[in-house]
Amino acid sequence: MLLYPTINPTIIKIGPLQIRWYGVMYILAFLASYFLVKYQIRKKRLNIDINTVNDLFLFLIIGLIIGARLGYVVFYNLPFYLSHPLKLFAIWEGGMSFHGGLIGIIFSGLIFVKKHKANFWVFADLISVTAPIGLGLGRLGNFINAELYGRVTHLPWGMIFPSGGVLPRHPSQLYELFLEGILLFTILWWIKDFHYKKGTLFCLFLILYSIFRFFIEFFREPDPQLGLILSFITMGQALSVVICILGSILLYFRPEKERAI
Repeated sequence: MLLYPTINPTIIKIGPLQIRWYGVMYILAFLASYFLVKYQIRKKRLNIDINTVNDLFLFLIIGLIIGARLGYVVFYNLPFYLSHPLKLFAIWEGGMSFHGGLIGIIFSGLIFVKKHKANFWVFADLISVTAPIGLGLGRLGNFINAELYGRVTHLPWGMIFPSGGVLPRHPSQLYELFLEGILLFTILWWIKDFHYKKGTLFCLFLILYSIFRFFIEFFREPDPQLGLILSFITMGQALSVVICILGSILLYFRPEKERAI
């Protein structure tokens, strides 16, 4: 059994202003994605202007924040927010959904490519390769916040979290950091240099993330306001099944003759 290494989630506090590790993780994730997308563009010699990349990330940031918040509200706690609608804007209190953020990014990406008359699949591949970095950093932020911990376990690495009771729990945030972050990034970064059809990396990201998330949900404590749905499946698993099916359909219907540049 391990004790949770107490970490102050707030880096700096000046009056009402707080700089928290979780927010810093978001900033680091977007910076890492931004520079790695530029790196891929240079290496593949794609005819994409830097201003286009800047515009892309503005769309993605807005889409992610709106989608992640609305996703949490709709998928995880709708009755509460229907009763307290102003709480919708209290993002600092927590409540962001990856699946909602993914939907937000896809929609904002579609708006972006329509505006620039660009190829959706090319940009989707460029972004998907870097997305696991954000996932991994986000899970590290969850661990620092001592939130979204796992179910009770008696394994040697079980950890007692401050708000998780007296029994040791799976440090499921670290499981997700490894699978959804490190491992998924390693796989996609390796595949990106292969000769593949446009959209392949995007589809593989959807499929592999969903598989990893579905597996880890068996170790993660279900959201208390929802519990298990369909007797043994969590909301995260149900949404992952939908995303996996979507990724498989897109993998089949992606452009047949076009190749990634």
